[in-house]
Parts: sequence; C-alpha cells; structure tokens
Amino acid sequence: MVAAVVVAVLVSSVGLFAFGRVQWPAFNSSNVTQAVTTVMQVAALAALGLSIFLLRRRKFVRGARVLSWAALSGLVTATLGMPLAATRLYLHGISVDQEFRTEFLTRLTDSPALRDMTYADLPPFYPAGWFWIGGRVANVLGMDGWEAFKPYAIASIAVAAVLALVLWSELVRSDLAVLAATATTAIVLAYGSPEPYGAVIALLLPPALVLAWGALSPVRSPGDTGPRKNSRQGWGAAIGTGVFLGVAATFYTLYLGLAAFAVTVMAVAAAILARRSGGSWRAALPVLTKFVVIAAIAMLIALIVWAPFLAEVLGGNSPSGSGTATHYLPEAGARLPLPMFHASLVGLLCLLGTVWLIGRATSSRRAQALGLGVIAVYLWYLASMAFTVLGNTLLAFRLEVILLVLLGAAGAFAFVDFSRWISLATSDNPRVRRVLVAVGALGALAFAQNIPQVLTNEINLAYSDTDGNGERAEQRPPGAASYFGEVDEVLTSQLGPDRSDWVVLTADTSFLAYYPYFGFQALTSHYANPLADFAARADAIESWAELESADELIAAWDELPWRAPDAIVFRQSAEGYTLRLAEDVYPNDPNVRRYTVTFPEELFDDPRFTVTEVGPFVVVTRAAGA
Repeated sequence: MVAAVVVAVLVSSVGLFAFGRVQWPAFNSSNVTQAVTTVMQVAALAALGLSIFLLRRRKFVRGARVLSWAALSGLVTATLGMPLAATRLYLHGISVDQEFRTEFLTRLTDSPALRDMTYADLPPFYPAGWFWIGGRVANVLGMDGWEAFKPYAIASIAVAAVLALVLWSELVRSDLAVLAATATTAIVLAYGSPEPYGAVIALLLPPALVLAWGALSPVRSPGDTGPRKNSRQGWGAAIGTGVFLGVAATFYTLYLGLAAFAVTVMAVAAAILARRSGGSWRAALPVLTKFVVIAAIAMLIALIVWAPFLAEVLGGNSPSGSGTATHYLPEAGARLPLPMFHASLVGLLCLLGTVWLIGRATSSRRAQALGLGVIAVYLWYLASMAFTVLGNTLLAFRLEVILLVLLGAAGAFAFVDFSRWISLATSDNPRVRRVLVAVGALGALAFAQNIPQVLTNEINLAYSDTDGNGERAEQRPPGAASYFGEVDEVLTSQLGPDRSDWVVLTADTSFLAYYPYFGFQALTSHYANPLADFAARADAIESWAELESADELIAAWDELPWRAPDAIVFRQSAEGYTLRLAEDVYPNDPNVRRYTVTFPEELFDDPRFTVTEVGPFVVVTRAAGA
C-alpha cells in the first residue's frame, strides 16, 4: 500500500505539473483538450491491459503490479486533470457545494486546529479528515486552500484508486483485481468525482465490504474460486474492516452510515447462518465478537475528528433546530434507482452485475458481499423515503454512485465469468476469446472517453467561476469576486493582518472560501454547524436592519450570545446596503428561499464605523474597542 501510494502521488504530481506548463485552451471552447485527454486515456488503458496480461500469465509480476498502479493513477490524472488543465479551479468551481468545501480546506490550510469552516469558537460538524490532510499539504507547499483544492482532489482520488486495487489484490486474483479497480475507478470518475472526499470512500467501499464479509462469515462457499488468504479470514479482516469504517467516519458521514449499515446487515446474516450451521445461537457469538471489535476500532478512529464536537455537545452546547442538513429531497431521492435498465454502457455493466449477483449468490463470497451491499443501499433508499413523513430524509440520492460502484464491480466479475462460459461453449475457440477481449477493451475506452462529457456542467463551472486571483479561466470578464482581493486589503489594513482573528458578515460567502476569515452566517442552514443556531442568527441580522442608530446596533451586538461581526461586506443598492440571505423551505424543491435584508446607510454614519466602497461592495468595519 505504501509503495502504491508513492507511485500514485508521483504520477499525479508529475502529470498535473506537466499539464500546468502548457497554455491549453479552455475545455468548453475547444476540442483540443478532449483530444489530448483521449490519447492519454488510451495509453493508460493499454498499460492496464498489459498489466492484466502479465499478471494472468504470471510474468514480471512485480513490474506488472507497479505498472497497474501507475496506469490507474494516470487514468485518474488524465481524465480529470487534462480537461481542467486551463483552470485553477476544480469541478464545479466555487459554486454551491464546492464553495463550502473550499472554505473548509482554506480554514484547515490556515491552521491545523479542528475549527468549524465558518463559525468562530466552534468545532467542526462536517468530518475534517480529507480537508485536514489537504490543508496540511497546501500549507507545506505554500499554496492557498482554494488553489490546492484541484491538485489535491485529483491526487487523492488517484491514491484511493490504487489503494482499492491493492485491497482487491488481497481478495481476488491479481488480474481480476486490476479489472475490478479499473471499472470502479471509471464509474467514480464519471459520477462521484465532483465530491472528491466522497469519491475516496466510494472507491474503497466494494473491496472493504468483501473484506467485511470474509471477517463475519469465514465459511468458504462451495463455488468460490478466489484464493484463500489469511487477510480475508478472521481477525485480520475484522481489523481491516474497522479501520475502513473509522477512516470513512473521518471523511464522510453519509458513506460511513451506509457502510456501517451494510456491515450490520452482514453481521445479522452471518449470525443467522452460524446459528443454522451450529444448531444454536451460541454459534453466532464469534460473529458478534468480531462485529463489536469492528465497531470499537471504527469509533476510536472516528474520535480523531469527532471528539471536539462531541465534547462541545456533552459540555451543554446542544445542537439547535437549525441543523437542516437532511432537509433535501430531489427527484432522484424520491424513487429507487435502477441503473441496470438504463440504455447505456454503465447500464449494461450494471445489468451484467445484477445477473451475476443473483446467479452466484450461493456460490461466491464476492457476490454475497457485493449483493448485501446493494441490498443495504436499497433499504437505505426506502428508509429515507419513509423518513420524509417525519420531516427529514437520509439523503439517499447521494448513494446512487455507491450503487453504481457496487454493481460495476460485480459487472466486471460477471464479464470475466460470462466470457469464460462463452469460451467453453465454443470449445475455447481463440477467435471468440479475441472478440470478447476486444469488446471489453472497446467498451472501457468508450466509457472512459465519455467521462468529460458526463462532467460537462461541472467542468464549465470550473472555467466560468472567478478564481482567487480574480480571473475566469475562459478569459471572459470576471464576476464580482474579482474585487475580493481589494476587500481583503481593506479588512487587513483596518482590522489587522491575521484574518482568522476576525468575524465577517457577508452574503457573498465565497469570499470565505478564498480568505480564512470566520463568518457570522453560513451560506445556508444545510451547511451550517447545528451548534451555531442558524435561524436565530438570521433573525438577529433582520432585526439589525430595523434599528435607527449606531448606538442601538452596537448595543445589540454586545448582547449577542455569539461573537459579533468585526466587519460586514454588503452589496450596494439604491435603497441602501443589502445582504442576500437564505432560509430552509423544505419540503419544497428547491429547498432554499433567498431573501434580501436592506440596511440604511445612516446606520453606519458614526465614527465607530469605517465605511469603504470597493466595486459593487461596501465594507463596514467596527473600530477596535467600539
């Protein structure tokens, strides 16, 4: 694993550095970068094919493994890095979800302390693992958080892909491992890469579930042709499963929930099987013991990032009703996903995987593990839909990529098995084998080269959003964010150079994604720390706009239960200074309503405030001690 990580980091770093040395045209205005991406994908897939051939023939095995690591990480780097080569931003730019993710990375680049992405004096609610590592990397390299987001996201996905390959290699034949890892990596690149910290867990989840089933149900299935390795059996597998769940807890809460639920389903199934084979429930005690150990290991690792938040809650700061992260139900979350019936390459792969999971449910532990994972996803969907009656959801729509990855891994194994059966039915005719290999290779290429098209909207935003240097990569006039640098100069000159010492109230919260000031209010309640009391803060902001004097405003700030703003960044309008805020309107879709609060200019006509106009913004700072 260490060697694989080193190879992936080297390949992604060299690749991204090389891409950045050339002045490429914007992806959304030229086909040049698509052409270069395709060439690189062909090279990576050819290298993966060669590694599969060598591993199957057991020739140059060590070299073939290294080649597979380099080729897989190269596929990730080319598929994401080349289309984004002419922009400093990652997929989705700094828009909506990517805004708060970039803000979190900027916060942890500024300091390694586990602090909330927006609010001062609060521990983080969102798991900080991926962001903390990225922040430390950016800090060491001397990069701003927003600028490090793209290379770190791509490199972390490349690392996760090769780690998944190494794990697969411990569970199945090495050539099958490369095939499964390639299939799942391509699917995650197409459907999960905009959320990079989730993509990391999605890549590792399928082999981790196979490992978990090996720990909880160590009885070998009669028709399982995979190698019997100690890492699959007993305590080694249990410890590995606990480590995976713990890492998932530090990276992505939702995927942890699904993974933990799937492992629980496995434990129940394994206990029932043990009871049937042993004649009493006492036979299920080993299963229960391993399950408890898995949970204990996972919780200990999870405390690395969750301890500060739990300590705050246990200390009496209870989450308020403003925690609305689960108040979202798009159309995709209101129906069961059935990708195996979609008329596409991924749909065909999922259909093969579905047939294989059902057909080999009694003869393959791989099929059992992946099948139980698929069952867990569908049960989660149904539970999420049922929870809408209680006013919440389980955000099941975000698990569609997990379903695709599980069925895609099964589809890769199915293709191998079906090809073997077809070959046997034709008396091992070499021409039939060549046709099957060609079909598989061309299908992989067809899917891979279409990934940038699947990500068209996300790539376009990376080029159209204004970056931290005030530029748009597509060379069109930048947006209002181009004035953020001047706003920052005003704040540092009037307040002080250490940005993390100050709280800024602004509706242009992307400003906080570029500069590590704390915010008084988050983008929406769905991304707000539940300890921050989003709704009460919004009410307070509205009440300030109704005040008539600076004395009343300062008195209101002094009575706040939270740190008051040291500065406010308004927009200018004919009526006064405005802030555009948001409120949760779930169960409506969209689930957010925007509204504008207007402050009279006279409210800040006082020597205790300094008012500075910067482009479309008005920066108001409060004098020290005022």
